[in-house]
Amino acid sequence: MPIDQQTLRSTVPFFEDISPDFLERIVPFMYERTFKKNSIIFIEGDEGEEIYFIRSGSVNIYSFDGSKKVILAVLQKGDYFGEMAVIRPGLVRSATAETASPTKLFTLRRTDFEKLIEQHPWLALQLLEYSLERLRRTNQQVYDLTFLNVKTRIMKRLLRLSQEYGVSEAEGIRIDAKLTHQQIAEMVGAARETVTKVLQELQEEGHILIRNKWITLPDRERMEKLLQEEI
Repeated sequence: MPIDQQTLRSTVPFFEDISPDFLERIVPFMYERTFKKNSIIFIEGDEGEEIYFIRSGSVNIYSFDGSKKVILAVLQKGDYFGEMAVIRPGLVRSATAETASPTKLFTLRRTDFEKLIEQHPWLALQLLEYSLERLRRTNQQVYDLTFLNVKTRIMKRLLRLSQEYGVSEAEGIRIDAKLTHQQIAEMVGAARETVTKVLQELQEEGHILIRNKWITLPDRERMEKLLQEEI
């Protein structure tokens, strides 16, 4: 369905500083798509023809290490993905995108995205910085998988998620995404049973609270200090 520019601006920070006149021309070419939970949006190796902006829901970006699924990023409302493969014709998707919950996406095809960049060249720098940050995190994840134990990897990932998606509450910082033990296992490259055991340990030690799949960090600074001691 067509999108109005006010909805676009209020939902996706990427569009906040784009001129109203140009947005008025581009929004007719954008569409909203609805996906059920566990829907594949694209597969690693597919040719990229669209960039996606998350209106609601969440998306897992993952690849496979041999036969093991490794989640590279968990994206939420306002995030975008698929930008690397639409920058140049012929590039393919470097990972698979799958919804982690019922999700609504705004989509824009390559040709229209190119017009957007031509009219607002500074967006190219924003895209580059965003992509480089993703690459930096992926490289860090490879290091973590190689050199850190499972408990340390879990603490590090929970701290990062609390920084990216944390909501302050009376009990501490709640990660604003319901995470299953399997999802966390795929983020840190471990067996689900091992993750369950570590999460239970962290909860018994008072480092986290888990209620209905919501994870809260009562004292994030204390966990950061503990992480530094482990590293």
